Amino acid sequence: MNIKFVINDYILIWTLLFQASVSEPIHKLKQKLWINYKNEYNSIYNDKHLILKEGKNFIPSDDTIYNIVMESKEYEKIKKAVEKYHLEIVKLWDNKTIKVNEQLSSIIKMKIEDCTIYVVDNELNLIDNNKMINKNIITLGKKIDKKNPMSLITDLSLEILKKEVKDYRAMGSNKLIADAIIDLAINNELATRISKTSTYFEGNPNLVYIKRQLYPYWLMYLGVKKEDMTSLMSRDKIAFDIDKFPYEEKLKVMNIEEFINFCILNRNYLVKEEQLEVI
Repeated sequence: MNIKFVINDYILIWTLLFQASVSEPIHKLKQKLWINYKNEYNSIYNDKHLILKEGKNFIPSDDTIYNIVMESKEYEKIKKAVEKYHLEIVKLWDNKTIKVNEQLSSIIKMKIEDCTIYVVDNELNLIDNNKMINKNIITLGKKIDKKNPMSLITDLSLEILKKEVKDYRAMGSNKLIADAIIDLAINNELATRISKTSTYFEGNPNLVYIKRQLYPYWLMYLGVKKEDMTSLMSRDKIAFDIDKFPYEEKLKVMNIEEFINFCILNRNYLVKEEQLEVI
C-alpha cells in the first residue's frame, strides 16, 4: 500500500471555510468573507469534489475567496502549522510502512491501490474518506496521539480499507457486518500484531456484539487451527464453545471481500438479527 501525503492550498482553504473554525482569527475571517462576498463564498461550496479529483491541476472558476484567504496572515500561520504536521505524519508513516504493509496484506489477503492523503489543519480533528469520490482519496486533519501514535495509522488504514472493499457504500443494512469485519481487521488484528498486545477489546463500541459472534469464523478466516483457538480466546478475552462451531476450511483461503460476502450470505445464522440494528 503506497500512500502519498499532500498539502493542497485549495482543499486546505476549503476545509477552513466549511468545517468548524479552528481559531478565533479564522472565525472572524470567515464572518468577514460571508458579509462582503456572500455569493462568491456560496459558489465555492461545491469545489471540494473537483479539487480532490483534479488535485494540483484544479483551477477555480472564481478564485476571489481563495486569493483573499491565501494573502491573509491567519492562513500563513495555519499553512506553516500544517507543513509541520505533514512532516510529522510522513515520518510516523515511513517508520511503520514496511511492518504495517506486511501485516495488513497478511490479514486482508488482497492488494490495496495507492492512496492520496490530503493533509489539513489537525485542529479540525477529522479523517474524511470522501465517500462520493471513487478513488482512494482521504482528507486528514487529526492530531497524533503522543502516547499512542499508532492509533492514527490504524484510523487511516480503517478508512482506506472501507474505500477499497468492493460495493461497501451500497451494502445497506449489510454494511454493519462489513464494518464489524473491517474493525476486526484493523482495530483488532492489525493493532494486535503491531503492538504485540491484544486490542480485541478496542474499536467501535457499537460493533462489539456483532464482532463477538463473528469472532470464531474470523479466526478460521485467519487460518487459526482449531486446537489453537483456546489460547487466542484467552488472549483476546472472547469465549465461545469451540465444539458448537464446525470448522470452515474454506474461510482461510478467502480474502477479506470474500469473507465479508460469506458472512452477509450467511447472516441469518452467524449474527442475531436484532444486533444488526445496533447503530
